[in-house]
Amino acid sequence: MAKIYYDRDADLDRLKGKKVAIIGYGSQGHAQAQNLRDSGCEVLVAELKDGPAWARAIEDGFKPTSCDQAAEEADYIQILVPDQYQPEVYISSIAPCLKEGKILGFSHGFNVHFGQIVPPPDVDVVMVAPKGPGHLVRTVYIEGKGVPNLVAVYQDHSGQAKEIALAYSKGIGGTRAGTIETTFAEETETDLFGEQVVLCGGTAELIRASFDTLVEAGYQPEVAYFECCHELKLIVDLIYEQGITGMRQQISDTAEYGDMTRGRRIITEKTREEMRKILTEIQSGAFAREWILENKANRPVFNALRRWDSRHLIEGIGKSLRGMMPWAKK
Repeated sequence: MAKIYYDRDADLDRLKGKKVAIIGYGSQGHAQAQNLRDSGCEVLVAELKDGPAWARAIEDGFKPTSCDQAAEEADYIQILVPDQYQPEVYISSIAPCLKEGKILGFSHGFNVHFGQIVPPPDVDVVMVAPKGPGHLVRTVYIEGKGVPNLVAVYQDHSGQAKEIALAYSKGIGGTRAGTIETTFAEETETDLFGEQVVLCGGTAELIRASFDTLVEAGYQPEVAYFECCHELKLIVDLIYEQGITGMRQQISDTAEYGDMTRGRRIITEKTREEMRKILTEIQSGAFAREWILENKANRPVFNALRRWDSRHLIEGIGKSLRGMMPWAKK
């Protein structure tokens, strides 16, 4: 069973006297920076000058600065720019400032685990990863609660790396809900697997395939959209709140019977074999290599696939139907 830490297990005094630099004021950056500040920590924000995130940081009461300056001044450097930009930012602006005893933090282990960022041996390297988007991390914190976090130590130079990471997790509200101990490898590999097989890749393709099946059989695309895409939110919300068993208790007996007798005909043993292949690609570094090279080549496959999928019939139909549902707008 996983080791879980709560408020009583974390001491914010571990961050007392330390400056925390948040590198990147995006989804996670804005939430973590504000939560830490509200928890009494001294926070520096680094962003690209005069960009929208820079302006947002000012609106939120920070005085943003350059990455170089923040990394130089900070004791704890939390890198929250997107994965594909982290190595460049690290090499150009952070590595030169990594004096002995500093703490290098992440909220995703991709670049460290796959060797794109290789920290020096005389710093602590930790991860605190909220299991929710930044707006939720911030909103729940304001309400006096927290989003569960993952915590991991990659390098413990000080002998106190885990305690410092737990203090950071407490500062952003994670120990209010529970902070689960993991490793950089486990977090990275399971995160990539979930994105590719279920959360994004698997779900999106299941929606498109089922929509195509109904349309090809002669059904109206509008009706197919409702059945194969729109109503998915209802089911996901039920699973999110009550689990799979709880969801089944809320739907009709007809739907539940169809679920239990037909679901395994869609997710077959062949599908599971493909899942295992995808996991192997992640574990071996094959996917990481592919994605790193894709970015170095200016994303030709990524951009082509994005254009191709955006032209699918379901996109136009969905946009039209969502116009009929003002309650569904952000």
